[in-house]
Amino acid sequence: MSLSERLQDSPDRSVPTLAAYVDAYARDIDRILITSDEIQGKLSAMGERITADYAGKQLLLVGVLKGAFVVMADLARNVRLPLEFDFMAVSSYGAATKTSGVVRILKDLDHDLEGLDVLVVEDIVDSGLTLKYLLKNLAGRKPGSLEVAALLRKEGIQQVELDLRYVGFEIPNEFVVGYGLDYSERFRNLPYIATLRPEAYTDL
Repeated sequence: MSLSERLQDSPDRSVPTLAAYVDAYARDIDRILITSDEIQGKLSAMGERITADYAGKQLLLVGVLKGAFVVMADLARNVRLPLEFDFMAVSSYGAATKTSGVVRILKDLDHDLEGLDVLVVEDIVDSGLTLKYLLKNLAGRKPGSLEVAALLRKEGIQQVELDLRYVGFEIPNEFVVGYGLDYSERFRNLPYIATLRPEAYTDL
């Protein structure tokens, strides 16, 4: 179903119409996979679990830039505990739609992790190669605990075994944008998760 058809079928869902006000986005979006309301509901549930699991602990949220900044901000507002925040920036995609498997740390953490309970916040896990490298790196810094919260996990394409404690949605193996996820640095500010029309990859 196209974006325009989805919006016509769901006139009460006003938030997804952001694309209609950004012409450059509207012509490139194909399908909305997960609405803004669905995302917020899932993050609320994840926040409740994290609140219960980490009660009485010193929790540090580590966001993986750039994509996870939106997820981390909204997830944190659903965690009813004192929190600390830090960020890492890694690169494994460049302008491509598939990970290269070669990981570079572009920005490291400011915190010393020794003894801290660390929750890595990811926007999406696909092959798992980048996250595997990142977790190995962080584990070497001797945190008290190290877990992962991911909004999205692609089905059936993981190349390494990963134990993800919190997962929001399982999605098909399709390239998606929105809610922090980009293609060539665009579409991050869409409040939902969507696929792109094939023409979008050649127009940008």
